[in-house]
Amino acid sequence: MSAHQDKNSAVTRMLAIIEHIAISDAPLSSSEIAHDLAIPIPTVHRQLAQLKNDGYLQLGLHGLWEPGNRLFRISQGVWNSTRFKSSRTMILKTLAHKVNETCGISVPNGLEMLYYERVQTNWPLQINLPEGSRTPLWCTASGKLYLANLPASKREKLLHDLPIHQMARNTITNLIDLNHELNTIAKTQVSTDNEEFIDGMVACSVPVKDHKNRLIACVYIHAPAIRVSLESLLAFTEPMHDAAQSLSQLEYY
Repeated sequence: MSAHQDKNSAVTRMLAIIEHIAISDAPLSSSEIAHDLAIPIPTVHRQLAQLKNDGYLQLGLHGLWEPGNRLFRISQGVWNSTRFKSSRTMILKTLAHKVNETCGISVPNGLEMLYYERVQTNWPLQINLPEGSRTPLWCTASGKLYLANLPASKREKLLHDLPIHQMARNTITNLIDLNHELNTIAKTQVSTDNEEFIDGMVACSVPVKDHKNRLIACVYIHAPAIRVSLESLLAFTEPMHDAAQSLSQLEYY
């Protein structure tokens, strides 16, 4: 085999390792990666060390491998590329036309939700949460939806790690009450924010799921409570689910 072929083989293996870790439901051990990809364990150790040094992968608290910051930045770049952004924008504009309210997409990002994209309507009274805003998990419609879709053990750990405190008049800060609401959301797959994050704002959210039925993003709508009731927003869950389904069918999912 030529040196050029050897290099290509090493690159292909590294990309296979990155992809395998990126799409895994949970962090992986070196031996799991070697077994799943049929790569010799010494090679896996060597390539994992290189990928860690380069920032593509990192070791979690339990010594298992997970995506690193550099890989996350790459995923953000792909997400925001023209090819994919135009499709998402069209779906959101269709939804905004149906509901006549500001709508958008948020994604989990550590202990927060990140507002990735939004389409704003022309009402004179608006809630200004621009793209790039980071919002809490425990008191937003999308954040609670994300928590509700986590496995029980991961949800419990995350709830204890969150700096839960009062954000608005109706913020739920009691863990028993919050878990009760999350259990209900897990069944209905519709989450609400009834002036829990910002006084005077109501919102609802539905999940975007991948082919493994994992939540990868949320579709939300929000509005000033003085103009729109939470019950009025909930009347739009069907077109919201339609939008979420359309997003889940885009190629990059």
